[in-house]
Amino acid sequence: MRKLRICLVLVSASLAGCTVGPNYHRPKINVPSAYRGQPASSPPPATTASLGNEKWWDVFHDPVLQQLIRTALQQNLDVRIAATRVLEAQAQLGITRSNQFPTLNAGADIFGERNPKITSAFPEYQAKAGELDLSVIWNLDFWGKYRRETEAARANLLATEWGRRAVITSVVSSVSTAYFQLRELDLALQISQRTLASRQDSLRLTQVLADNGSASLLDLRQAQELVAVAAEAIPELERQIQQQENLISDLVGENPGPIPRGLKLTEEPLLPAVPAGLPSELLERRPDIREAEAYLIAANADIGIAKAEFFPSISLTATGGFESYALNRFFSASSVLWNATGAATQTIFQAGALHAGVRLTEAAEQQMVLTYQQAIKQALREVSDALIAYQKDREFLKQQEALTAAAADADRLSLVLYRNGSASYLQVLTSETNYFAAELNLAQAQLNERLALIELYQALGGGWQQ
Repeated sequence: MRKLRICLVLVSASLAGCTVGPNYHRPKINVPSAYRGQPASSPPPATTASLGNEKWWDVFHDPVLQQLIRTALQQNLDVRIAATRVLEAQAQLGITRSNQFPTLNAGADIFGERNPKITSAFPEYQAKAGELDLSVIWNLDFWGKYRRETEAARANLLATEWGRRAVITSVVSSVSTAYFQLRELDLALQISQRTLASRQDSLRLTQVLADNGSASLLDLRQAQELVAVAAEAIPELERQIQQQENLISDLVGENPGPIPRGLKLTEEPLLPAVPAGLPSELLERRPDIREAEAYLIAANADIGIAKAEFFPSISLTATGGFESYALNRFFSASSVLWNATGAATQTIFQAGALHAGVRLTEAAEQQMVLTYQQAIKQALREVSDALIAYQKDREFLKQQEALTAAAADADRLSLVLYRNGSASYLQVLTSETNYFAAELNLAQAQLNERLALIELYQALGGGWQQ
């Protein structure tokens, strides 16, 4: 009974033992009250929801794009690799956490032996015996070493989960970006084909005028030049389209092939308002920030593991069972065997290795603090850059729309004047060239507006919500 009481005392002390090392506290971060680049006309951040909280299917309304994103989230290799990392971290947590508990081993042994007679002093004999035992080994966690190891493993698991969400955010952004770029190339190809057909009609008219002496050879050559410029753009755009389809196929985890189309680029709906929310919320929502903080928590726990090495290791070992040379009396009271051992081990000298180990973990923890702060600073900059880009791209789009409308009118007027003999074909050439370039630039501006929205959505930590 006395030994049992001693064991109970040791177990209680182990469970209520101290945990050496610092407890984690989030570092103080200087976060602004609002993002730079937020429109002055926007509502106060405290009363505005953030775009980053929206589900990706509420941001991208094209059904074809939504299906591509769903396929990518199921088949993209980066997403699948990130998922296996989470499973690996879960298994590692289970292994690490098991160190806090006793280890039980059971064993059974049956043997027989017969020796022949050697002399009268050593007659022959025969023996049979059996043994059945259960052993328990428990390394008591007086100083919280194993609890700190579990804390670190749990933080590493959380980091891999946030890392998986960061990969999902990146894949959603990459697929939507590539799809919008594909639709812009489709639009540019349509513009080029329409322009080519128009210039071919103009060339036929110029040829008729030249045959009748109403147009010069220079006019004819300039008309042919316009046709060639429009024609040469088509094969290049077709090359880019097929390569863009291959890129999307890779993102969705499939072999290179054609990609279905949904809404036209100009039909893609845009959100009427793009609220950014509070910068302080970014610390809770953005995956890379949460991942960096989880690794910081693990590094903080590693300090406690290193400091626990300064204290003695205490273990309990016990074995109990039955052993008998007569199998018919195997489970009798006289066959019971047991032993119990308590041991304590203390490191005396390691030439400064223990102190160096503590300094190593403290330096690693400081590095993770800086990495965490760096992630926050980078996130704030990316949100600000995306807000500025979205606002300025929308302003540029309005100007480009006005420029394209003016170029279209100038192209129409120059052709009318030329047909009536009031303008040279050089004016037609200039107007046609300017209008073609303006249409392509307008398509690029429409793309840039949508890409800026994607960039802002990703910078705000959106896309991983399922």
